[in-house]
Amino acid sequence: MGHLTTLATCSLNQWALDFEGNAERIIESIRIAKAAGASLRVGPELEVTGYGCLDHFLEGDTYLHAWEMFARILNNEECQDIILDIGMPVTHKNVRYNCRVICLNRKILLIRPKMWLANDGNYREMRYFTPWARPRYTEMYYLPRMISEISGQTQVLFGDAVVSTPDSCIGAETCEELFTPDSPHIPMGLDGVEVVTNSSGSHHELRKLHTRIELIRNATLQHGGIYLYSNQQGCDGDRLYYDGCAMIIVNGKVVAQGSQFSLKDVEVVTAIVDLEDVRSFRFAPSRGLQAVSVTKSYQRVEASKSLSKNGEMIHPGIGPSREIQVHYHTPEEEIALGPACWLWDYLRRSGTSGFFLPLSGGIDSCATATIVHSMCRLVIEACENGDRQVITDVQKITKDPTFIPTTPQELANRIFHTCFMGTENSSSETRSRAKEFAEAIGAYHVDLNMDSLVTAVRELFTFVTNKKPRFQVHGGTKTENLALQNIQARLRMVLAYLFAQLLPWVRGFEGGLLVLGSANVDECLRGYLTKYDCSSADINPIGGISKTDLKRFIAYARDQFDIPILHDFLTATPTAELEPITKEYVQSDEADMGMTYDELSVFGRLRKVEKCGPYSMFTKLLHLWYPRLTPSEIATKTKNFFWYYAINRHKQTTLTPSYHAEQYSPDDNRYDLRPFLYPRFSWPWKKIDSALEQIEKVKAEQEKKVQ
Repeated sequence: MGHLTTLATCSLNQWALDFEGNAERIIESIRIAKAAGASLRVGPELEVTGYGCLDHFLEGDTYLHAWEMFARILNNEECQDIILDIGMPVTHKNVRYNCRVICLNRKILLIRPKMWLANDGNYREMRYFTPWARPRYTEMYYLPRMISEISGQTQVLFGDAVVSTPDSCIGAETCEELFTPDSPHIPMGLDGVEVVTNSSGSHHELRKLHTRIELIRNATLQHGGIYLYSNQQGCDGDRLYYDGCAMIIVNGKVVAQGSQFSLKDVEVVTAIVDLEDVRSFRFAPSRGLQAVSVTKSYQRVEASKSLSKNGEMIHPGIGPSREIQVHYHTPEEEIALGPACWLWDYLRRSGTSGFFLPLSGGIDSCATATIVHSMCRLVIEACENGDRQVITDVQKITKDPTFIPTTPQELANRIFHTCFMGTENSSSETRSRAKEFAEAIGAYHVDLNMDSLVTAVRELFTFVTNKKPRFQVHGGTKTENLALQNIQARLRMVLAYLFAQLLPWVRGFEGGLLVLGSANVDECLRGYLTKYDCSSADINPIGGISKTDLKRFIAYARDQFDIPILHDFLTATPTAELEPITKEYVQSDEADMGMTYDELSVFGRLRKVEKCGPYSMFTKLLHLWYPRLTPSEIATKTKNFFWYYAINRHKQTTLTPSYHAEQYSPDDNRYDLRPFLYPRFSWPWKKIDSALEQIEKVKAEQEKKVQ
């Protein structure tokens, strides 16, 4: 046990283009790593600029400022005597690369460009960068003069190489490379690399962490090694929330794990590992045979610093970190924590004074409000723990330098405003639920009736056209019925922005409020919302979460947060309350849509995740839903889904920016790129009808044989 070393990886809450703030958080993580005795510190992908710069990566200024901040880090006295693996964009021979810059004591050892770029789903890395498509190939990179003045170097190695220390060997791979079939850590391990770093900008999705951890464990489970995983944490200015969870793994065993959701700007994870454990693990003959068959070795760059301390460290109280039980949050906890942290980052960095939410008394706006309550709980916990950054942010948002809230309700009363916008179609039950729930979480609540506004718009139309539209229950057409519903929905959006701007003024506070949306992913997918209604907002924390998951979250929050009124939201029938209630008719969301929310989730996954068109979706649903539904009913539902998806597709081009949480999100912004003007599905319909005829024919023949 003579080769013990302390290694550090971290999760940083970086912000795209916040160059100085990002540099300070990097330096702080290095301070913490050194204080723990670490000899190697690994940071997230593109940590100097922030991962989410997007098209700003096409601008030369971004690369200039990245080097300026790197120079600040490189020359900082607290950043010496530790090997640093830092992420930043670099241009080489007029080509843009996503790179790791590995340095030690004011010297750059290696610039390692990313070889496999993330280019699907939320990611468009090949729009900004070029992959380094030459394994184990290197060339010289000429350093900017500002770096040469610090390091004394004019050129350094650039390419696919590794770093050799006196006692070990370090290799770097970046994010997406872990997810590829032939990951770089495999040939690195066979070539004697004992420590592999992975720097990521990996976003949160519900139930995703298990997949990520299994890949990381398997990276060393087959052939041994030490794996340091670093990730960004927080909202860096877009729809994604990066969920941290930095880890250290030794021979397939997790020995250190950071938090997945946190309000901390800097979180450093360390572990003591024994290099000899890797060497013992790799004594298998089959591994040796594969290692000697490698025809081209990695070029090794020499680093003067050893990972382990000189001499043997034998002490009864000091040894390698032991394997730990990996912690996974339940989906309900993920909904409570992920969007809450995302909201806090957005609020504290936007310069606004809080949130405004149209609280309808239904489960969707209730879920949004509950997430805000969860955010307030996290902030209070951080304040109680003395987190100076969070306390400073609270005082900045409230513009009160002495304000330190002690309960979630006290904080909510300052920053969270809700409003029930009733009409003659609203029930007393939804109104009272909204009021009681707002009181339970401490929100500043407003209750109003907007019938006079609806009537004014309706009468204006009648005055201009001499035609008076009526609801369908009063003898009107479907066209009239839909128009009258949309008047109410769109007026709520106008009122929401009016109150968001003026409510703080009414209360004697400064600033304005961010308007929160509350359309769930299934309604967005189906288009079951009015374009530019109260779902049109500044941001939407539940726009990527299914109705099914939201119900489970509300049940969790009812018990975990001790809010009994949430039970009434769970048992209420989902309804828009935009049509008159009669003895014979009460509007129901699922009846309006012609499908259940659970069915919508299935449609969404088959459409996006399994990439099904109408015909292949129908054939898959035959196996999933038969005999609960007949083939004819399945065909009708499939056609209806695609019909309504197609005619409402234009709504998805204007969806409120939403927290990304679900793989079948229909978000038109980069994630779900599809046309918004569709032809009739004539040929797929014919294919489905033909399949139905064959099914019915086979069924008839079977029945005939039985007779």
